[in-house]
Amino acid sequence: MFTGLVREFGKVLGFQQNILTLKAKHRPKVGDSIAVNGACLTAIEIFNNGFSVELSEETQSHIALESYQDLVHIEPALRLQDRLDGHLVQGHIDGIGEIIKIIPHSIGIDFFITANRDILKLCIPKGSIAINGISLTINEVLDDSLRLTLIPHTIQNTLFGQYKVGTKVNIETDMFARMVQHFLSNKKDSNLTWEKVDRILGSY
Repeated sequence: MFTGLVREFGKVLGFQQNILTLKAKHRPKVGDSIAVNGACLTAIEIFNNGFSVELSEETQSHIALESYQDLVHIEPALRLQDRLDGHLVQGHIDGIGEIIKIIPHSIGIDFFITANRDILKLCIPKGSIAINGISLTINEVLDDSLRLTLIPHTIQNTLFGQYKVGTKVNIETDMFARMVQHFLSNKKDSNLTWEKVDRILGSY
């Protein structure tokens, strides 16, 4: 589990078959979970200035592989004693989006990101979403895209400042939205109500 707050930028040293090797200050232990551009991966080797993680075929089929060529966002797994400053992020990528428009404002920048309908139906205006592992707030849900407004601090402390129109990104929707959709679409329980969903969510 993660919070969607980037801790550092890692430098990709190599990506051969299923092994991604990164240069980073973070020193995980073998077996630790680490979010790399939002995807939860497992550390399999540690060396002096970085570590390697392994990507399954399933993971590679769901992430924007072209974003693992230079710098990447790194976040170690959340510890129970840590503050939850972003939102709960699992590191399970739902799909790939593409930045189609960038509009600067006097304070902040609007990013418009395309997404398929399965992702968009899980997006709520003013709800949370993780883009390349960064916890962000959805400003607007459009027919085929999302509008996100990033403040200068986020631009300066994430890789969003380097993203351009055409950049592809990993998208993870809010885990509670996914749970609600799953429960409400479960035909086995015809008596499922919002009250029951509320009790289920309250147990987490």
